[in-house]
Amino acid sequence: MGFKDPVFPPVDPKAFLARPLTERLRVLGAQWAEQGFGTPYMVHCIYFVKLFVFYGFLGVAIATSTSGMAFWHVGDWWNQPIVYEKLILWTVLLESIGVAGSWGPLAGKAKPMTGGILFWAKRNTIRLRPWKWIPGTNGDRRTVFDIAVYLLMLISLVVGIVLPGHQISDFGAAMARLGLDASHGLVSPAALIAPIVLLVLIGLRDKVIFLAARGEQYLPPLLAFAILPAAMPDHGFSNMMIALKIVIGVVWVGAGFSKVNKHFTMVIPPMVSNSPFMPLPGLRRRFYKNFPEDMRPSALAKFTAHGPGVVVEIVAPLILVFSTNMTVTVIAALFMVAYHFFIISTFPLAVPLEWNLLFAYSSLILFVGFPAGKGFAVTDMTPGWLAIVIAAGLLFFPVLGNIRPDKVSFLPSMRQYSGNWATGLWAFAPGAEEKLNRVTRSAPNQIDQFIAAGYPPDWAEITLQMTIGWRSMHSNGRGLFSILLATVPDIDRRSVREAEFLCNSILGFNFGDGHMHREDMIKAVQDEARFEPGECMVVWAESQPVGKKTQQYKVIDAALGVVEEGSWNVHEMVETQPWLPGGPGPHTVHWSKLRGSRSLGSVA
Repeated sequence: MGFKDPVFPPVDPKAFLARPLTERLRVLGAQWAEQGFGTPYMVHCIYFVKLFVFYGFLGVAIATSTSGMAFWHVGDWWNQPIVYEKLILWTVLLESIGVAGSWGPLAGKAKPMTGGILFWAKRNTIRLRPWKWIPGTNGDRRTVFDIAVYLLMLISLVVGIVLPGHQISDFGAAMARLGLDASHGLVSPAALIAPIVLLVLIGLRDKVIFLAARGEQYLPPLLAFAILPAAMPDHGFSNMMIALKIVIGVVWVGAGFSKVNKHFTMVIPPMVSNSPFMPLPGLRRRFYKNFPEDMRPSALAKFTAHGPGVVVEIVAPLILVFSTNMTVTVIAALFMVAYHFFIISTFPLAVPLEWNLLFAYSSLILFVGFPAGKGFAVTDMTPGWLAIVIAAGLLFFPVLGNIRPDKVSFLPSMRQYSGNWATGLWAFAPGAEEKLNRVTRSAPNQIDQFIAAGYPPDWAEITLQMTIGWRSMHSNGRGLFSILLATVPDIDRRSVREAEFLCNSILGFNFGDGHMHREDMIKAVQDEARFEPGECMVVWAESQPVGKKTQQYKVIDAALGVVEEGSWNVHEMVETQPWLPGGPGPHTVHWSKLRGSRSLGSVA
């Protein structure tokens, strides 16, 4: 892999692009296994500078300087709660602007590299409401009101970050138990009301901004900062710190349990293959059964997924939440720090690097800085039933989202890396993709972005096709491509796009949430793109619910709506190869406008 130049597959580009889709998938999958996305190391360096200098250093400098501390005195600030509060506000601010997660070339943003604010502060861009029954949320275009609420939210976050600390009644006594300086105080609970209210308000109007701000991750801590110190003067601070431990524990454990499935094993090989810290192709190949003939996960991949992968994310967090032994707590915290740095090192395509760095820091400040043995154990919450209420409230969406994934985004469901995602693929007839440039947004089609960034047109196309090669290596990719092959006769002539990437160029954000590019978004796109019937075909699949063996899919014609529904068995799909050498995987058609007499029943 070069420092400045990407690594492309060793093919003649024109001849490669003329080959059938399944043949291309085989080449692209093998290329990904050995080289990942092929991203130049210079791009990884840009991400590291953004993460450690812009986000980390600048965030700490702002948090400490506005709280009366010097950032170079690490021992004075690393366990100060106000620094932690302000770093969360800083993270929400950057996520809400669009310069944290889902940023840059690895997220499909080449020129410009930022989506976010460029879309969300622009009139008539697409807006996706989470629930149709909420009054005052009609429509799918951004208005002046939406822009005003969004910008006010950003301003309110800045205000919370720059205000000096505020004292509450039990803060001094609690800090004294730890021998810590209490003079810096906490972020004023009153200053947190506006960010919370505005985040919820804009989220009811546009779920994309709420999820981009990582509302499911950071709204609970913001509520803890705002409510507990103000409502419980005698125990507010201690309860706040204990509540933060419960919050992060639920996030970790929920994500860990979501990975106990057949999907997650298939996440590990392409994830590891994309790491710039895994330079040896031979080691990358070991995560596949028999590269390149059998690209299913190897025994090493299965061990990594269900050994360190799941166990560390369930066992270590439970130890942190319940341990009163300081040595055991420190060891478990270091495990979680290593876990988050491992995720950073793989550069997952949503690039949630800031979230991982913050959670690594959270492991230390919450559990080592405020240990259970000093009055910050879960059993120390006063009253005790409050811990149960908080845990139950936090578990509501993960439980509902795994039982009814169609009702809840995979992010509040805590399925960030589980492989069990709602997903999609778009297939454009020759020339039809250009119609997307009619849609009001702040960036052109991604093929145009990569060409503008200096890629020759054919190599820009192959770069985008690397993402569908990546998708084919996951369980849901096998299913999606099976349906495409079975329902779109001219698929070899079409431009096939990974929906998550494409969604980024239309909405300004995507974090792997297929709910952002299902029927409501497709309809909003069609209102301006005006595809003719058959020009834009989308295959979309929902996540697998707990207790079921199948995933439900839909085929959507942008001009006509849903034209087929069906399902596939997850076990059968994970046993196939990414390029589907035997043709479409087995699936069941529930109804269809596409297949005539074959509109019902199983298709081999």
